[in-house]
Amino acid sequence: MEYTVQKLGKLAGISTRTLRYYDEIGILKPARINSSGYRIYGQEEVDQLQQILFYRELGLHLDGIKEILTSPSFNRSRALQEHHAQLLGKRKQLDMLITNVENTIASTEGRMTMSDQEKFEGFKQRLIEDNEQKYGKEIRAKYGEETVNKSNAKLKNMTQAQHDEVTRLAEELYETLAEAFKQGDPASDLAQKAADLHKRWLTYYWNDYSKEAHAGLAQMYVDDERFTAHYDEKHPGTAEFLRDAILIYTGAKPPSI
Repeated sequence: MEYTVQKLGKLAGISTRTLRYYDEIGILKPARINSSGYRIYGQEEVDQLQQILFYRELGLHLDGIKEILTSPSFNRSRALQEHHAQLLGKRKQLDMLITNVENTIASTEGRMTMSDQEKFEGFKQRLIEDNEQKYGKEIRAKYGEETVNKSNAKLKNMTQAQHDEVTRLAEELYETLAEAFKQGDPASDLAQKAADLHKRWLTYYWNDYSKEAHAGLAQMYVDDERFTAHYDEKHPGTAEFLRDAILIYTGAKPPSI
């Protein structure tokens, strides 16, 4: 079956303007242009639009979606299986949050008692799921399934006091790192304090700390553009600066300055 822009937009629940934009950026081209100048979409384009909307629902940006769909290794069946697994994860996460809210209502009304740890279970599970979606493949490939699973379990069992402390450590780390970056010396006392704060922050998530693993993570901050973008958000070059400070702190190699 073939569709015009208007019919496909109505079918998918999106605007014709969106479809035209998808054509402009090359993420979804029509099958052909008819003699009247109308865009015509066939079954292949319908299936591709479904994939685009799946990825959009999972939070991916259009440039990332385009890269995935145009890759020679793209496999529609495997992509659907991945979508299914991710959506099941989201459903599990929502179910936990709904249960958490229901239990909180019952606790407020005096029908049950919630421990402080139970009050935050849904939020911690959400953090785990978000981390898995963003970085799961990379960190599992680098550190192994068992290590990542233990780290997730440690986060899930974190008490409110521990959560408060790790949050405070993260804030102190970012503040210290920003001041050290202004000085420009990763070997300075302030930069080394930032590296030590980073280690202390890590120990709340890692079961076993090692200098080698710490240095490896610091290098990933530079090698993986998503980590780099996070640290460089306010001051470009911060990720490399932190990497160098941690390498000095762990004795992994001479500073790259």
